[in-house]
Amino acid sequence: MADTPTPARVPAADRAYELTKDLILGGGLPGGTLISEGEIAERASLSRTPVREAFLRLQAEGLLQLFPKRGAVVVPVGPGEAEDVLELREALESTAVRRIIRRPDGLDALVRQLSELIDQQREPARRADLGAFADADEAFHRGIVTASGNELAERFYGTLRDRQRRMAVQLLQVRPERLAPLVEEHTALVERIAARDAEGFTAALRAHLDAHRAVTDR
Repeated sequence: MADTPTPARVPAADRAYELTKDLILGGGLPGGTLISEGEIAERASLSRTPVREAFLRLQAEGLLQLFPKRGAVVVPVGPGEAEDVLELREALESTAVRRIIRRPDGLDALVRQLSELIDQQREPARRADLGAFADADEAFHRGIVTASGNELAERFYGTLRDRQRRMAVQLLQVRPERLAPLVEEHTALVERIAARDAEGFTAALRAHLDAHRAVTDR
């Protein structure tokens, strides 16, 4: 009988990086929070050396600002950055829908796929599970861009994933009552796609994204 392969061990620095990043993106470490290498090392049962490496990676990604001998501060999502992300999302998703509508052969399948993703959002919305809902929200919007068949747009949209998830959690922490309305707004977006109404989709998407603007402008 062949030996069962031993799972590859995740490097300590990667474990520290993933833990810290998940805490930042999931709202466990809000913008402005001061954290120390020791705190993360204790949570992850690691020494400080891999945590230091993880912090350097997160600083390079713009999520942390390091202060020697003091720790690191979680960089808040500024209004300017949030608006940049929202403008790009609006442009990419609206363009994707226009392209989808011009090639309507896969439209019915896309509508079914997006409707299934909406169904997957209802339980996290009911439980007020912000992290799970943010993941489902990102999958829904990314699915629209992917369906356009524009690989460059899909790759670029992927670079917004972390910021999009963080902004979604931030919105829902401030306005948890938005969970159920967001599901209905997604339904309205799918209805516009099914109706091949590109202009209606763009208007509905803009209104949908305005909730993020209302929070980040505070």
